[in-house]
Amino acid sequence: MHLTFLGTGGGAPSLQRNVTSIAFTRALSGETWLFDCGEGTQLQFMRSSLKPGKLDKIFITHLHGDHIFGLPGLLTSRSMAGLTSPMTVYGPRGLKTFVETALSISGSYTDYPLNIVEIEAGWTLDDGEFRISAWPLSHPVECFGYRIEQHDKPGLLDAERLKAEGVPRGPWFQQLKQGECVTLEDGRVINGADYLGSATPGKKLAIFGDTAPTEVALQLAADVDLMVHETTLEAAMMEKANGRGHSTTLQAAEVAKRAGAKRMIATHFSSRYLAKDMSRLLAECQTIFPRTELASDLAVFTV
Repeated sequence: MHLTFLGTGGGAPSLQRNVTSIAFTRALSGETWLFDCGEGTQLQFMRSSLKPGKLDKIFITHLHGDHIFGLPGLLTSRSMAGLTSPMTVYGPRGLKTFVETALSISGSYTDYPLNIVEIEAGWTLDDGEFRISAWPLSHPVECFGYRIEQHDKPGLLDAERLKAEGVPRGPWFQQLKQGECVTLEDGRVINGADYLGSATPGKKLAIFGDTAPTEVALQLAADVDLMVHETTLEAAMMEKANGRGHSTTLQAAEVAKRAGAKRMIATHFSSRYLAKDMSRLLAECQTIFPRTELASDLAVFTV
């Protein structure tokens, strides 16, 4: 699995970075989910190696412009590109009105099935491989963080042991691989779970929207393999950051440490910070959580 950062800025785009958007891609299928869609996201998408036809879900954390102003354009361009596969957009209350109004008054439309789902805290979606849930954050408007949990992968079937016990090969092996019970022609009942190796734990990720410090963050990011958290401002500007519903470098790193995250990627940087400032922001994070990395536009991270 990969995360591609299409925009890492907060508030407004700058010459250093675009505003927020993150693509989550499954390595084998190429299927992509998008988290937030700030202004210019579709242009960044074209600059990346991502494939528009593989994008089928978009998750919006909140309705501030730097997280959604790219959404109407992306949805419309998808039609103009001739893509007809369904698209579902998830996000807070008001998302449906925003999208439908933008498309209506601009005379735009989609040639594919578009489903807009307005979610609440505690909402979950399970597609059989991943479970994703929404967690309430602390921001001036309703805002969510998303926790993505991959289901554990079943262990390998011990075919040699089955052979030694006289279990013939056949189509029932697929059922045994799923841990199911199979009745053979001789009447024996074979429980596949008894012949499976240890399961491989699935990966866990937490992608935060904008937030001031909140205890919910520790549950959202508990024991994740990777946590993506905003670090809008440096530690010295804590009062300003928190007053506007944002976190500092040290506060984000503290969440990663206390939640037991394995890695942290910092993003959503104020436009006041130039390239020369980034090493200082990273150093602040690493004083609390050494396994911190900084996102940059079009950077790709393996999960």
